[in-house]
Amino acid sequence: MKEALMYIIGSLVENPQAVKVGVAEDGDIVRFKLELASSDRGKVIGKEGRVVKAIRTVLQTAAARQNKKVYLDID
Repeated sequence: MKEALMYIIGSLVENPQAVKVGVAEDGDIVRFKLELASSDRGKVIGKEGRVVKAIRTVLQTAAARQNKKVYLDID
């Protein structure tokens, strides 16, 4: 899932080198912490949060196949 998230985020941002993804797993819960350049936050969040909601939906679908729950936090 981390690779898929990196691919999606890398396609959206202007500075993919500044993207950092932290992963914390606790049983069946996976929490991603995404750190971005401040200029790229708006692109990842999108208008009214639509882009980040779509990213979360993709991650939740992938996690459901593994019987896990996933959360995405953006810093």
